[in-house]
Amino acid sequence: MKKIKQNCIIPSAAFSAPNKLIKQYIQLPERTPEMGDLMYGEVSLLGHHTTLESVSARIHTIHDRTRAVFVFGTRYAPDQFEGFVPQAPSEMVDLIARSGLVGEMKCHNELISSPTKVRLLGYVADDAGNVVNTRDYVLIRPKKTERNGPGARVILCIGTSMNSGKSRAAAACCYAFSSIGKIVRAAKITGTSSLKDILLMQDCGAQHIADFSYFGFPSTYMLELEDLKRIFHGVDMKYGNDPKNYLVLEFADGIFQRETAMLLQCPEVRSRIHKLVFCGVDAAGIVGGLQVLKSSFDLIPDAISGLCSSSPLALREIASFTDIPILRSMERDFKAIYNIIR
Repeated sequence: MKKIKQNCIIPSAAFSAPNKLIKQYIQLPERTPEMGDLMYGEVSLLGHHTTLESVSARIHTIHDRTRAVFVFGTRYAPDQFEGFVPQAPSEMVDLIARSGLVGEMKCHNELISSPTKVRLLGYVADDAGNVVNTRDYVLIRPKKTERNGPGARVILCIGTSMNSGKSRAAAACCYAFSSIGKIVRAAKITGTSSLKDILLMQDCGAQHIADFSYFGFPSTYMLELEDLKRIFHGVDMKYGNDPKNYLVLEFADGIFQRETAMLLQCPEVRSRIHKLVFCGVDAAGIVGGLQVLKSSFDLIPDAISGLCSSSPLALREIASFTDIPILRSMERDFKAIYNIIR
Protein backbone atom coordinates (compact mmCIF):
# COMPACT_ATOMS: atom_id res chain seq x y z
CA MET A 1 0.00 0.00 0.00
CA LYS A 2 1.14 3.53 -0.79
CA LYS A 3 -0.34 6.70 0.67
CA ILE A 4 -2.36 9.27 -1.28
CA LYS A 5 -1.60 12.88 -0.34
CA GLN A 6 -4.32 14.59 1.67
CA ASN A 7 -4.64 17.46 -0.81
CA CYS A 8 -5.18 15.10 -3.74
CA ILE A 9 -8.05 16.01 -6.09
CA ILE A 10 -11.03 13.70 -5.59
CA PRO A 11 -13.20 14.08 -8.71
CA SER A 12 -16.97 14.41 -8.87
CA ALA A 13 -17.18 11.05 -10.65
CA ALA A 14 -16.28 9.55 -7.26
CA PHE A 15 -19.17 11.36 -5.57
CA SER A 16 -20.70 8.36 -3.80
CA ALA A 17 -17.45 6.91 -2.44
CA PRO A 18 -16.66 7.92 1.17
CA ASN A 19 -13.68 10.29 1.33
CA LYS A 20 -12.34 8.43 4.36
CA LEU A 21 -11.62 5.44 2.11
CA ILE A 22 -9.55 7.44 -0.36
CA LYS A 23 -6.22 7.48 1.43
CA GLN A 24 -4.06 4.75 -0.14
CA TYR A 25 -3.53 2.86 -3.36
CA ILE A 26 -2.28 -0.57 -4.34
CA GLN A 27 -0.52 -1.67 -7.50
CA LEU A 28 -2.49 -4.39 -9.30
CA PRO A 29 -0.89 -4.64 -12.76
CA GLU A 30 -2.93 -7.71 -13.74
CA ARG A 31 -6.32 -6.26 -12.81
CA THR A 32 -8.87 -5.57 -15.54
CA PRO A 33 -10.71 -2.42 -14.42
CA GLU A 34 -14.45 -2.34 -13.76
CA MET A 35 -16.93 0.52 -14.01
CA GLY A 36 -16.71 2.53 -10.82
CA ASP A 37 -13.19 1.48 -9.84
CA LEU A 38 -11.20 4.32 -8.30
CA MET A 39 -7.64 4.66 -9.54
CA TYR A 40 -4.76 6.89 -8.57
CA GLY A 41 -3.05 8.32 -11.60
CA GLU A 42 -0.67 10.89 -13.03
CA VAL A 43 -1.40 13.14 -16.02
CA SER A 44 1.19 12.26 -18.66
CA LEU A 45 0.01 14.33 -21.65
CA LEU A 46 -2.51 17.17 -21.66
CA GLY A 47 -5.17 17.05 -24.33
CA HIS A 48 -8.77 18.27 -24.53
CA HIS A 49 -9.40 18.39 -20.78
CA THR A 50 -7.13 20.70 -18.80
CA THR A 51 -9.30 20.85 -15.67
CA LEU A 52 -10.92 18.48 -13.18
CA GLU A 53 -14.18 18.98 -11.31
CA SER A 54 -13.89 17.87 -7.69
CA VAL A 55 -16.55 16.43 -5.36
CA SER A 56 -16.96 19.95 -3.96
CA ALA A 57 -17.64 21.25 -7.52
CA ARG A 58 -14.40 23.22 -7.59
CA ILE A 59 -12.76 23.31 -11.03
CA HIS A 60 -9.05 22.47 -10.67
CA THR A 61 -6.45 23.26 -13.31
CA ILE A 62 -4.30 20.22 -14.10
CA HIS A 63 -0.84 19.97 -15.64
CA ASP A 64 1.56 17.34 -16.86
CA ARG A 65 2.47 15.21 -13.82
CA THR A 66 -0.60 16.28 -11.82
CA ARG A 67 -1.57 13.37 -9.59
CA ALA A 68 -5.23 12.79 -8.75
CA VAL A 69 -7.91 10.17 -8.20
CA PHE A 70 -9.89 9.10 -11.29
CA VAL A 71 -12.85 6.77 -11.89
CA PHE A 72 -13.31 4.19 -14.63
CA GLY A 73 -16.50 4.59 -16.65
CA THR A 74 -18.13 4.95 -20.04
CA ARG A 75 -19.11 8.07 -21.96
CA TYR A 76 -21.43 8.97 -24.81
CA ALA A 77 -20.93 12.58 -25.95
CA PRO A 78 -21.33 13.42 -29.67
CA ASP A 79 -19.65 16.79 -29.07
CA GLN A 80 -16.69 15.16 -27.32
CA PHE A 81 -15.90 11.47 -26.77
CA GLU A 82 -17.26 7.98 -26.83
CA GLY A 83 -15.36 5.89 -24.33
CA PHE A 84 -15.51 2.54 -22.58
CA VAL A 85 -13.94 0.81 -19.59
CA PRO A 86 -10.81 -1.02 -20.87
CA GLN A 87 -11.32 -4.73 -21.42
CA ALA A 88 -7.77 -5.59 -20.37
CA PRO A 89 -5.17 -4.26 -17.93
CA SER A 90 -3.78 -0.97 -19.18
CA GLU A 91 -1.11 1.38 -17.82
CA MET A 92 -2.32 4.37 -19.85
CA VAL A 93 -5.94 5.55 -20.00
CA ASP A 94 -7.87 8.49 -21.49
CA LEU A 95 -9.54 11.27 -19.51
CA ILE A 96 -12.97 11.31 -21.16
CA ALA A 97 -14.80 13.77 -18.89
CA ARG A 98 -13.87 16.72 -16.68
CA SER A 99 -15.45 14.91 -13.73
CA GLY A 100 -12.44 12.58 -13.60
CA LEU A 101 -13.94 9.80 -15.71
CA VAL A 102 -11.31 7.68 -17.44
CA GLY A 103 -11.50 4.87 -19.93
CA GLU A 104 -10.50 3.93 -23.44
CA MET A 105 -11.58 6.42 -26.10
CA LYS A 106 -13.31 4.81 -29.07
CA CYS A 107 -13.91 7.98 -31.10
CA HIS A 108 -14.00 11.75 -30.67
CA ASN A 109 -15.47 14.78 -32.35
CA GLU A 110 -12.95 16.13 -34.85
CA LEU A 111 -13.54 19.70 -33.64
CA ILE A 112 -11.77 18.92 -30.35
CA SER A 113 -8.29 17.65 -29.58
CA SER A 114 -7.34 14.18 -28.44
CA PRO A 115 -8.02 13.23 -24.82
CA THR A 116 -5.69 13.93 -21.94
CA LYS A 117 -3.63 10.86 -21.11
CA VAL A 118 -3.38 9.52 -17.57
CA ARG A 119 -0.88 6.93 -16.31
CA LEU A 120 -2.29 4.39 -13.86
CA LEU A 121 -0.22 4.32 -10.68
CA GLY A 122 -2.55 1.99 -8.80
CA TYR A 123 -6.07 1.36 -7.56
CA VAL A 124 -7.54 3.11 -4.52
CA ALA A 125 -7.97 0.41 -1.87
CA ASP A 126 -9.30 0.01 1.66
CA ASP A 127 -7.28 -1.36 4.57
CA ALA A 128 -8.10 -4.91 3.53
CA GLY A 129 -6.75 -4.35 0.02
CA ASN A 130 -10.16 -4.26 -1.66
CA VAL A 131 -10.47 -1.85 -4.58
CA VAL A 132 -12.86 1.02 -3.78
CA ASN A 133 -15.71 1.09 -6.30
CA THR A 134 -18.41 3.77 -6.45
CA ARG A 135 -21.12 1.20 -7.17
CA ASP A 136 -20.71 -0.19 -3.66
CA TYR A 137 -22.02 3.07 -2.18
CA VAL A 138 -25.61 4.15 -2.76
CA LEU A 139 -26.68 7.47 -1.25
CA ILE A 140 -30.41 7.27 -2.03
CA ARG A 141 -32.44 4.51 -0.40
CA PRO A 142 -36.19 5.24 -0.42
CA LYS A 143 -38.15 3.95 2.57
CA LYS A 144 -40.90 2.65 0.29
CA THR A 145 -40.71 0.87 -3.05
CA GLU A 146 -44.32 1.51 -4.07
CA ARG A 147 -46.86 4.26 -3.46
CA ASN A 148 -50.60 3.88 -3.09
CA GLY A 149 -51.78 7.19 -4.51
CA PRO A 150 -50.52 9.73 -7.06
CA GLY A 151 -47.06 11.13 -6.66
CA ALA A 152 -45.55 14.54 -7.36
CA ARG A 153 -46.10 15.98 -10.81
CA VAL A 154 -43.10 15.06 -12.96
CA ILE A 155 -41.74 17.57 -15.46
CA LEU A 156 -39.43 15.73 -17.85
CA CYS A 157 -36.88 17.64 -19.95
CA ILE A 158 -35.45 15.85 -22.99
CA GLY A 159 -33.79 17.11 -26.14
CA THR A 160 -32.45 16.59 -29.63
CA SER A 161 -28.85 16.11 -28.47
CA MET A 162 -26.32 17.06 -25.83
CA ASN A 163 -25.90 20.81 -25.38
CA SER A 164 -29.44 21.47 -26.62
CA GLY A 165 -30.41 23.44 -23.50
CA LYS A 166 -32.07 20.74 -21.38
CA SER A 167 -30.39 21.68 -18.11
CA ARG A 168 -31.26 25.36 -18.59
CA ALA A 169 -34.87 24.42 -19.28
CA ALA A 170 -34.98 22.20 -16.19
CA ALA A 171 -33.49 25.01 -14.11
CA ALA A 172 -36.06 27.45 -15.50
CA CYS A 173 -38.83 25.07 -14.42
CA CYS A 174 -37.33 24.91 -10.92
CA TYR A 175 -37.15 28.70 -10.84
CA ALA A 176 -40.77 29.07 -11.92
CA PHE A 177 -42.14 26.62 -9.35
CA SER A 178 -40.07 27.99 -6.47
CA SER A 179 -40.93 31.59 -7.40
CA ILE A 180 -44.63 30.81 -7.40
CA GLY A 181 -44.30 29.20 -3.94
CA LYS A 182 -44.36 25.52 -4.89
CA ILE A 183 -42.04 22.84 -3.54
CA VAL A 184 -39.82 21.42 -6.29
CA ARG A 185 -37.11 18.77 -6.35
CA ALA A 186 -34.88 17.96 -9.33
CA ALA A 187 -32.63 15.22 -10.68
CA LYS A 188 -30.65 14.19 -13.72
CA ILE A 189 -31.40 10.54 -14.46
CA THR A 190 -28.84 9.72 -17.18
CA GLY A 191 -25.57 11.10 -18.51
CA THR A 192 -21.97 11.52 -17.42
CA SER A 193 -21.18 12.60 -13.87
CA SER A 194 -20.92 16.37 -13.46
CA LEU A 195 -22.23 18.47 -10.61
CA LYS A 196 -22.85 21.69 -12.53
CA ASP A 197 -26.24 20.71 -13.99
CA ILE A 198 -27.91 19.66 -10.76
CA LEU A 199 -26.28 22.50 -8.83
CA LEU A 200 -27.83 24.91 -11.34
CA MET A 201 -31.23 23.38 -10.56
CA GLN A 202 -30.53 23.86 -6.87
CA ASP A 203 -29.54 27.49 -7.44
CA CYS A 204 -32.89 27.96 -9.20
CA GLY A 205 -34.94 26.73 -6.27
CA ALA A 206 -34.89 22.94 -6.15
CA GLN A 207 -34.98 21.90 -2.48
CA HIS A 208 -33.34 18.53 -3.14
CA ILE A 209 -31.15 17.47 -6.05
CA ALA A 210 -29.66 14.18 -7.20
CA ASP A 211 -28.36 12.30 -10.19
CA PHE A 212 -27.26 8.77 -11.08
CA SER A 213 -23.95 9.22 -9.21
CA TYR A 214 -26.00 9.13 -6.00
CA PHE A 215 -26.65 5.49 -6.94
CA GLY A 216 -22.96 4.76 -7.44
CA PHE A 217 -22.80 5.09 -11.22
CA PRO A 218 -20.16 7.49 -12.60
CA SER A 219 -22.04 7.41 -15.91
CA THR A 220 -25.05 5.63 -17.40
CA TYR A 221 -23.90 4.82 -20.94
CA MET A 222 -24.51 1.13 -21.69
CA LEU A 223 -26.28 0.39 -18.40
CA GLU A 224 -28.97 -2.28 -18.47
CA LEU A 225 -32.61 -1.19 -18.46
CA GLU A 226 -33.11 -2.52 -14.92
CA ASP A 227 -30.36 -0.24 -13.63
CA LEU A 228 -31.87 2.75 -15.45
CA LYS A 229 -35.31 2.00 -14.00
CA ARG A 230 -33.78 1.60 -10.54
CA ILE A 231 -32.31 5.10 -10.78
CA PHE A 232 -35.56 6.60 -12.06
CA HIS A 233 -37.71 4.76 -9.54
CA GLY A 234 -35.33 5.51 -6.67
CA VAL A 235 -35.41 9.25 -7.34
CA ASP A 236 -39.18 9.17 -7.80
CA MET A 237 -39.82 7.28 -4.55
CA LYS A 238 -37.39 9.45 -2.60
CA TYR A 239 -38.44 12.90 -3.83
CA GLY A 240 -41.70 12.47 -5.73
CA ASN A 241 -44.26 11.23 -3.22
CA ASP A 242 -46.29 14.35 -2.41
CA PRO A 243 -48.88 15.12 -5.14
CA LYS A 244 -48.75 18.80 -4.20
CA ASN A 245 -45.08 19.02 -5.18
CA TYR A 246 -43.18 18.97 -8.46
CA LEU A 247 -40.26 16.78 -9.56
CA VAL A 248 -38.19 18.12 -12.46
CA LEU A 249 -36.16 15.45 -14.27
CA GLU A 250 -33.64 15.55 -17.11
CA PHE A 251 -32.56 12.77 -19.47
CA ALA A 252 -29.12 13.46 -20.96
CA ASP A 253 -28.18 13.69 -24.63
CA GLY A 254 -30.96 13.23 -27.20
CA ILE A 255 -33.88 11.05 -28.18
CA PHE A 256 -31.65 8.96 -30.47
CA GLN A 257 -29.38 8.08 -27.57
CA ARG A 258 -29.67 4.51 -26.26
CA GLU A 259 -30.59 5.13 -22.61
CA THR A 260 -32.96 8.02 -23.32
CA ALA A 261 -34.81 5.94 -25.89
CA MET A 262 -35.01 2.97 -23.54
CA LEU A 263 -36.54 5.06 -20.76
CA LEU A 264 -39.00 6.85 -23.06
CA GLN A 265 -40.29 3.46 -24.20
CA CYS A 266 -40.72 2.25 -20.61
CA PRO A 267 -44.38 2.26 -19.40
CA GLU A 268 -43.33 2.96 -15.79
CA VAL A 269 -41.59 6.12 -16.91
CA ARG A 270 -44.23 7.32 -19.36
CA SER A 271 -46.98 6.95 -16.79
CA ARG A 272 -45.22 9.42 -14.49
CA ILE A 273 -44.87 12.26 -17.00
CA HIS A 274 -47.06 15.23 -16.13
CA LYS A 275 -45.48 17.63 -18.62
CA LEU A 276 -42.89 16.91 -21.31
CA VAL A 277 -40.45 19.66 -22.34
CA PHE A 278 -38.57 19.11 -25.60
CA CYS A 279 -35.36 21.08 -26.17
CA GLY A 280 -33.41 21.79 -29.33
CA VAL A 281 -30.75 24.05 -30.79
CA ASP A 282 -32.65 25.22 -33.87
CA ALA A 283 -35.96 24.99 -35.70
CA ALA A 284 -34.91 22.12 -37.97
CA GLY A 285 -33.88 20.03 -34.96
CA ILE A 286 -37.17 20.76 -33.21
CA VAL A 287 -39.31 19.95 -36.27
CA GLY A 288 -37.46 16.72 -36.96
CA GLY A 289 -37.48 15.78 -33.29
CA LEU A 290 -41.23 16.28 -32.99
CA GLN A 291 -41.74 13.84 -35.84
CA VAL A 292 -39.43 11.26 -34.22
CA LEU A 293 -41.13 11.67 -30.84
CA LYS A 294 -44.50 10.96 -32.43
CA SER A 295 -43.47 8.13 -34.74
CA SER A 296 -41.05 6.30 -32.42
CA PHE A 297 -42.49 7.02 -28.97
CA ASP A 298 -46.05 8.26 -29.59
CA LEU A 299 -45.24 11.36 -27.54
CA ILE A 300 -46.23 14.98 -28.09
CA PRO A 301 -44.40 17.48 -25.87
CA ASP A 302 -46.26 20.06 -23.83
CA ALA A 303 -43.58 22.70 -24.40
CA ILE A 304 -40.61 23.46 -26.63
CA SER A 305 -37.48 24.96 -25.13
CA GLY A 306 -33.69 24.83 -25.29
CA LEU A 307 -31.22 27.05 -27.09
CA CYS A 308 -33.77 27.75 -29.83
CA SER A 309 -36.02 29.52 -27.31
CA SER A 310 -33.54 32.39 -27.02
CA SER A 311 -33.68 33.17 -30.77
CA PRO A 312 -36.65 35.21 -32.08
CA LEU A 313 -35.94 34.00 -35.62
CA ALA A 314 -35.84 30.35 -34.54
CA LEU A 315 -39.11 30.83 -32.66
CA ARG A 316 -40.66 32.34 -35.78
CA GLU A 317 -39.57 29.32 -37.82
CA ILE A 318 -40.91 26.89 -35.21
CA ALA A 319 -44.24 28.73 -35.01
CA SER A 320 -44.76 28.14 -38.75
CA PHE A 321 -44.77 24.41 -38.08
CA THR A 322 -46.38 23.92 -34.64
CA ASP A 323 -48.39 25.78 -32.03
CA ILE A 324 -46.82 23.95 -29.08
CA PRO A 325 -46.05 26.57 -26.37
CA ILE A 326 -42.50 27.89 -26.11
CA LEU A 327 -40.80 27.80 -22.71
CA ARG A 328 -38.24 30.60 -22.89
CA SER A 329 -35.61 29.30 -20.49
CA MET A 330 -33.34 32.33 -20.60
CA GLU A 331 -36.01 34.99 -20.14
CA ARG A 332 -37.05 33.62 -16.74
CA ASP A 333 -40.61 34.96 -16.81
CA PHE A 334 -41.61 32.58 -14.02
CA LYS A 335 -45.34 33.23 -14.37
CA ALA A 336 -45.30 32.47 -18.10
CA ILE A 337 -43.25 29.31 -17.52
CA TYR A 338 -45.48 28.19 -14.65
CA ASN A 339 -48.63 28.60 -16.78
CA ILE A 340 -47.11 26.21 -19.35
CA ILE A 341 -45.98 23.45 -17.01
CA ARG A 342 -48.23 23.65 -13.95
